[in-house]
Amino acid sequence: MPVHLTRRTILTLVGAGAVSLATPLAAQDVTLRLAFIPQENPDKLLGDIEAITGWLAEEIGVPVEGFVTIDHAAAVEALRNGDADISFMGALPFVLAEAEIGAVPLLSEVYRDAPSYTGRIFVRRDSGIGALADLRGRDIAFADPISESGYLYPLAEFVEAGLIEDPGQAEAFFGRVFFAGGYQQAMQAMAEGLVDAAGASQYADLLLTPQQQAAVTWIAESAPIPSHLVIARPGLDAALRDRFVDAMLRLNEPEHRNKLRYFYGPDGYVRADGAAYDGVRDMARQYGLLR
Repeated sequence: MPVHLTRRTILTLVGAGAVSLATPLAAQDVTLRLAFIPQENPDKLLGDIEAITGWLAEEIGVPVEGFVTIDHAAAVEALRNGDADISFMGALPFVLAEAEIGAVPLLSEVYRDAPSYTGRIFVRRDSGIGALADLRGRDIAFADPISESGYLYPLAEFVEAGLIEDPGQAEAFFGRVFFAGGYQQAMQAMAEGLVDAAGASQYADLLLTPQQQAAVTWIAESAPIPSHLVIARPGLDAALRDRFVDAMLRLNEPEHRNKLRYFYGPDGYVRADGAAYDGVRDMARQYGLLR
């Protein structure tokens, strides 16, 4: 079985300061709960959540709470159980949540003027690893077992290269396969020499220190992947959902763009187009994740 590196159980609700509101709003018996995925350092993410939930509460008109889940699967469960109303997650967990619980896509992230990105295989420059075949018998860290750019799409490059037949054969090719719990954790494990390679988003190296960035490179890149989304549980009040979407789209305005850094740092948001994720659905079916 793959080994999990640092999967700390967080599920930590943000403190009262993040949900404090003016007196008229505080009386309302509605709280919007947001689930965040630990794609980067969870402690930093908790600080980001605290920084933006108060602003969202003022914009939407109800208290807003945020918490960090263990991983994508935990976020889907939180939506299923009603512990979360909205979650930030990748394309693959979205299509799985859509099929499993009827999750609704609300917003898609935009990075560098594009609604898509890629997954990459990263290695240290001094590792002597120059091609995917060089990783036979070596250790690799992926972000999450249901991450598209942090697992499925980078792993598909090994299938395309004829090195493995399908994801189920990965452990026969590699020495060990780890799931680190997020992009930053996988990249840190590679940069610090705990593993030989990392599978993560094309932008994951930006989560390293400048010195680490200079010491790593990538040797393979996946096909384009539709960008991460913001999704809602089925049954969330439509008016509340629309107010949330409107507030998030205001982040595209010049006076609010500085707040984007608290939402994983995209360049902005657009309304989600569910059809844009058909390719992810096809890959999930190809690898037995969807029927």
